[in-house]
Amino acid sequence: MRRVRAFLVLGGFFAFTFPLMPLQLLFLKTGSRYARTFPHWYHRQVCRIAGIRLHIEGRVAREQGVLIISNHVSWLDITVLSAVAPVSFVAKQEVASWPFVSWLAKLQRSVFVDRNRRNEVGDKANEIVNRLEAGDHIVLFAEGTSSDGNSVVPFKTALFAAAKPVGAPAMGANVCAQTLALTYTKLHGLPLCRRGRPVVAWYGDMDMASHAWRLLGLGPLDAYIRIGPPVPLDQFPDRKALARYAEEKVRNDVVELLRGRPAVLNS
Repeated sequence: MRRVRAFLVLGGFFAFTFPLMPLQLLFLKTGSRYARTFPHWYHRQVCRIAGIRLHIEGRVAREQGVLIISNHVSWLDITVLSAVAPVSFVAKQEVASWPFVSWLAKLQRSVFVDRNRRNEVGDKANEIVNRLEAGDHIVLFAEGTSSDGNSVVPFKTALFAAAKPVGAPAMGANVCAQTLALTYTKLHGLPLCRRGRPVVAWYGDMDMASHAWRLLGLGPLDAYIRIGPPVPLDQFPDRKALARYAEEKVRNDVVELLRGRPAVLNS
């Protein structure tokens, strides 16, 4: 039964995706505003095909550029976060060489960064800053890797250099940072325990193809997302201050989501 479900999900995904890829390419080539919003619609449909139910607290600021600082659990995160809001991603350079995945990443206007080349990091930092000032929403996976779904890996402050470079001019109130905590807590509507969450997570040296086949055959998943309030990026004196704030907020929110605690609203 699991194999049948995995086959149906993957078949539906490819049948839905391939005809739409040329359309997104056309939007990119013509500079259409739909180049930013179409992937958001597309990933919402992919979530339905895969049986991923989204539970979202908060929202991404729509009126300004946003650096979204998130934890990273699985390859599913790309689809889940793209279904939350129109976003692009900061991705490691290796992703640009992955078969098929690289096409989807490029169509979503991802920024590929080679962390081993300092000169390129500076160029990419300028690109990210310019896109934030233009109103883009860009996701940074601040752990630099994915976790087992039970905790948050310490954030790497070096990754924030691409978003808040040293000596960069102030960006004003039109650019902000927002944290995003992501957890996968239910399978078939039943809570996943500490031992069960790593089944969803993709980390270490796991093979993506075999992990995807196994995971998509298991059944519907519930993803819980908490989005922090927008904070002007200029409020942080440097990348280390931004990283400290984001790590503490994401870590606390992940713990609360895993424990099933709702957000505390300020009166």
